[in-house]
Amino acid sequence: MTIAESVKNTKSVSFYTLGCKLNFSESSALARQLQDRGLTEKPFTEGADIYVINTCSVTDHADKKCRKVVQEALGFNPRAQIIVTGCYAQLRPEEIAGIPGVQMVLGAAEKFRLYDHIQQLGEGDTPSIHHSPIKEVVDFVPGFSIGHRTRAFLKVQDGCDYFCSFCTIPLARGKSRSLNMKETLEVAAKLQEENVKEVVLTGCNLGDFGVQHQENFFQLVQELDRLEFIKRYRISSIEPNLLSDELIAFVASSRAFLPHFHLPLQSGSPKILQSMRRKYTRELYAHKVNTIKSYMPDCAIGVDVIVGFPGESHEDFLDTYHFLRELDITYLHVFPYSERPNTTAIKLKDKVKGAVKHERTQQLRQLSEKKKRAFYQQFIGQTMPVLLEAEEKRQKMHGFTPNYIKVSCDYDPLLVNEITPITITGIDPDTLVAEGWIPLYQPHTNHQ
Repeated sequence: MTIAESVKNTKSVSFYTLGCKLNFSESSALARQLQDRGLTEKPFTEGADIYVINTCSVTDHADKKCRKVVQEALGFNPRAQIIVTGCYAQLRPEEIAGIPGVQMVLGAAEKFRLYDHIQQLGEGDTPSIHHSPIKEVVDFVPGFSIGHRTRAFLKVQDGCDYFCSFCTIPLARGKSRSLNMKETLEVAAKLQEENVKEVVLTGCNLGDFGVQHQENFFQLVQELDRLEFIKRYRISSIEPNLLSDELIAFVASSRAFLPHFHLPLQSGSPKILQSMRRKYTRELYAHKVNTIKSYMPDCAIGVDVIVGFPGESHEDFLDTYHFLRELDITYLHVFPYSERPNTTAIKLKDKVKGAVKHERTQQLRQLSEKKKRAFYQQFIGQTMPVLLEAEEKRQKMHGFTPNYIKVSCDYDPLLVNEITPITITGIDPDTLVAEGWIPLYQPHTNHQ
């Protein structure tokens, strides 16, 4: 290590992450790399020397969000050096370099050489851009995030080959890729040292794991279930066409995989699904939901929906609404369609007005609240194992049941990161949190 490196390593760094669980797992891995090289991580509000902003590109608010975070970082330390990376940085590097205060922009491949780039940070006003064409991004860099040692997001896959007409992910992250099975299990084994009780498997197109190694996601799930030091697993968003019936059956009988799935639908209209270039039919989607419920009646199922896609008529929206209303699902993540540069959807005609998108979004969110409340009410009076987290709000602590019911109980520091039996006694009418109490004389358990 040179004298210059030694001086720079005494600096502090703060991360701010926008977007998905995958981004959080990467930010956490990068932060650990910098700490291993001598830099100190600081909370965002404590005026770090270097701020690293890991961006998202899913919606059209990426620019506004990035600018706001840069302004806030400079508010905490006007002399801070700002680095922006992530999907937005890969897609629009020159645009980001024009944001006042940004000193460096790192593309998709370059962010994993963050430490080397920090050594090159200058003191001048001209921002530097380090950016490779996305076709050259072929390496898979694993990582996992740790939050309060309760839950870890484990990155097992990156990139996507699907090219849905509305999505920029293939342009921002490149082709689908992963480590092979043996290497992935070696990364997962490192979590034993972190004392995490729950691992969330993440990726851009999670079900595509292992394709270039002649392996598949179902095989990975089977192998991970054998790592007994991990008590609980969740599968994050997985494409319906990649969720096999045999995987559903395995989760139902597995040691550690929890009864919780998140299946992106995007539209219940066959016409709009085709225009979006999705790789499944509405009938296949309904089959997957019904199969899950046949094996696991108490399973939670989350759904992604986009409203206001170009060409979505009132009848198309009603098709989606009625389809979702009849499905045995738990909650919805609803997004009004936003145009993304360089996607084919931006060229489609029959744009939907903003006011109409807002109204449709509100209707589906109201449906989501009704479905979630009905799901929660089924479990009032039941005692369920809850993994409790460190965060405390108004003398209350929260955690999740295996089937993703958020539970609140009185704060007890001894219960942090413990899987504890809690009896659900009612539902908070404002926040849809199940209120619970801890039965006396029941020992803590490390089971699901």
